[in-house]
Formats: sequence, C-alpha cells, structure tokens
Amino acid sequence: MRRGKHEAPGPLSYAFGIDRNNMPDAITTIGSLKEAVRAFAAARQWEPYHTPKNIAMALACEVGELLEPLRWLTGEESRQACLENSTRQAIADELADVACLVFQFSVASGIDVSEAVAAKMVKNAVKYPVSDGK
Repeated sequence: MRRGKHEAPGPLSYAFGIDRNNMPDAITTIGSLKEAVRAFAAARQWEPYHTPKNIAMALACEVGELLEPLRWLTGEESRQACLENSTRQAIADELADVACLVFQFSVASGIDVSEAVAAKMVKNAVKYPVSDGK
C-alpha cells in the first residue's frame, strides 16, 4: 500500500502509521494517533460521515461496550478483569475503540486534545483543590 504524504510512517502492523509492537504510551504522540485514525477513515472515504455529532454518538455507544464486561463486578473484580487473559483483550479492544473515536472527534472538530486536557486540568485544580486532610 502506498502512503500519502499525510500518513504517518511505519506499519499498523500492516497499515496507517501504527506499529503496534513499538507504540507504548510513553513515546507515542497524540498527533501520530490522530493521523492514524484520520488516514484510516480517509482510505475508506468516511470523512462525510465523521461529523462531530455522529462521532459523539458512536463514542457513547463504544463507551457502553467498554462497560459491558465490567457490569455487575465489584471494584476489585473489575481490576482483576483487566488483568485476566480471558477478559483483558476484549476490554482493550473496547478501550481502543473509545480512544480512536476521541481522536477522530478531535480531527473532525478541530479541537486540540492536549490543549483541551491542559485547560480542563487547570479548571479541575480550582474546582477540586488538594485537601489538607480534613
């Protein structure tokens, strides 16, 4: 497959700029992930359907799917489910769907994820100050 000038370099194991064996959170940029989901959608000509409204609706659905394997578990059972081979991959797949849609929403809306998170953390620090133990 030929990559366009806007596609990130490297394979998604096979396409779209993601090398799943060399993309740990510590070194993977949000920009590279956004570019990967943008290129994936562009290759399928999905851009007309990727409006902020449609992506937000899809995101809500995928969050529901992320909740499904954790439903009715205690807090500790949910931690264990994220560690067990029998459920970990299903949970990881749903988390990836949610993340991809967040990045696609950023692309469609023009909202910079890093700037939005930084601004929200400032607001949250004011709203939820560190307790002095009381």
